[in-house]
Amino acid sequence: MRMLAHLAVGCFFLFATIGFGFQPTCAAETEAADQAQPGKRIVFISGRPSHGYGQHEHHAGCLLLAKYLQQNMPGYQAEVFKYGWPQEGLAALQGADAVVVFCDGGRRHLLNPHLDEFDQLMRQGVGLACLHYGVEVPKGKPGDAFLRWIGGYFEARWSVNPHWKAEFKTFPDHPVARGIKPFAIYDEWYYHMRFREAMQGVTPVLSAHPPQETLRRPDGPHSGNPAVRKAIAEGKIQHLAWVAERPDGGRGFGFTGGHYHNNWGDDNFRRLVLNAIVWIAQGEVPEHGVPSETPLTTDLEANQDYSKPEK
Repeated sequence: MRMLAHLAVGCFFLFATIGFGFQPTCAAETEAADQAQPGKRIVFISGRPSHGYGQHEHHAGCLLLAKYLQQNMPGYQAEVFKYGWPQEGLAALQGADAVVVFCDGGRRHLLNPHLDEFDQLMRQGVGLACLHYGVEVPKGKPGDAFLRWIGGYFEARWSVNPHWKAEFKTFPDHPVARGIKPFAIYDEWYYHMRFREAMQGVTPVLSAHPPQETLRRPDGPHSGNPAVRKAIAEGKIQHLAWVAERPDGGRGFGFTGGHYHNNWGDDNFRRLVLNAIVWIAQGEVPEHGVPSETPLTTDLEANQDYSKPEK
């Protein structure tokens, strides 16, 4: 069942999900909000169930982010397509200001079969954010597309995917970093990403120095390679989240965290992604970042693909 915003008899019925408390928003209320800030349409595409409870919770994560955008950014409407490419095809994405893709990647990435048609949308200047495994696509045509669309991607046998606690101490003078304070959090933070030549149009927003123990595994498609070992031995900082600008005016965002669903409960972690979604949609990020209440445990447990394990 897809979670969509439906227009009906003068009211925009924004999607309702158990535990999130969405209420129908009448056209008059929407019009009032739009007077304060131009409306934006954000489309989320969530991948299928993946790693088990609390991990790669694509759909629950999209619902949580969509909830906070609608609650805290006047005029914003969010739609969540569940478990892959919309049945309606590209037509379902037309009119979007930004698309957020949170899914398993590599050869299973939901955009792989739709590169040419999705490129039509990108050439219209629509923003694109890819979260966690959603930043990995095969080298070649998919990788080249991601370089154009979001400025970088996870390239097998070049990038790595260890689980480690990254410390973020400084941030760029960029709207996406508004309201972000130094923080540290354990996740499956990918690094040694493949970026555009000379980082053209790319601005790192989360960077850290991975410890040597992140390369304890033998070399493999995701675990290590001579190039990454050399970079870490030389102490080169690694970029774990970034924004990019395209010549067509479109914007992109890559975020390598998001393996653990509970990390959306960290205010800095969550705020940075919300900021980025607003920015790629050509919206104005609030001075102190997109506000949102810290999720309760019940919020984080809601809508997950798998049942909570018994203790």
